[in-house]
Amino acid sequence: MKPSNTSSTPGVDLGLYLRSGVYFTGMILSTLVICPLMLLAYAAPFELRYGLAQRWVRFNLWSLKLICRLDYQVEGMEHIPERNGVILCKHQSAWETIALQAIFPPLTFILKKELLNIPFWGWAMRTQEPIAIDRSARSAALKQVLKDGAARLASGRWVVIFPEGTRVAPGQRGKYNGSGATLAHRAGCPVVPVAHNAGEFWGRRAFLKHPGTIQVRIGPPLDAASLPAAEVNRVAEDWIEAQMTALSSPRPD
Repeated sequence: MKPSNTSSTPGVDLGLYLRSGVYFTGMILSTLVICPLMLLAYAAPFELRYGLAQRWVRFNLWSLKLICRLDYQVEGMEHIPERNGVILCKHQSAWETIALQAIFPPLTFILKKELLNIPFWGWAMRTQEPIAIDRSARSAALKQVLKDGAARLASGRWVVIFPEGTRVAPGQRGKYNGSGATLAHRAGCPVVPVAHNAGEFWGRRAFLKHPGTIQVRIGPPLDAASLPAAEVNRVAEDWIEAQMTALSSPRPD
């Protein structure tokens, strides 16, 4: 349920705008503080650079809860195996790109290379060794995902892939790309599907952050070593979309 209107103007909640603005300001300031530190640590071991990024992640999740009253709840933590693997996650907002770093062990994202040119945030992201691809060159992008993804997995990190390729609005479904499943199959590592309803509270390119509790569900790991990549992708997609339907269904009183 959205908060009641506190403004004299119908349909406008000034408190919601104010809280979202304060949070956004804090996010910008925290980025300006942590980015120089991460750049200074560029030549340092990855563990140190990742640790600095974790400070930013934890601060932003904490301030989101404190200021916007937006928290999250995770179901299925027991499904995260000891061995690292590939995470196939629903992509609805910027929230999951932050929260996944607090939920899972050290990980790396597959993202479009243009994001690394964003001042400060993109510069800091470079220090985390993401797999930055050119989505207009599909064949080259797949080869890069398989090559660099295998290297990240061999180093002990998890690899996050948003199989639909871009953020989708709640209730919508994109085409699931099979590159993540292919990477896991070749590397012989598990695939962990993740569903959530963050888009209902923090929409795509949305300024407003609505109060509530985001539900995150982690599914049982799939043994990509013993299953064809296409089957892994299909099972993961079916599980994620079934959870999305359940998360969007109204709960009985």
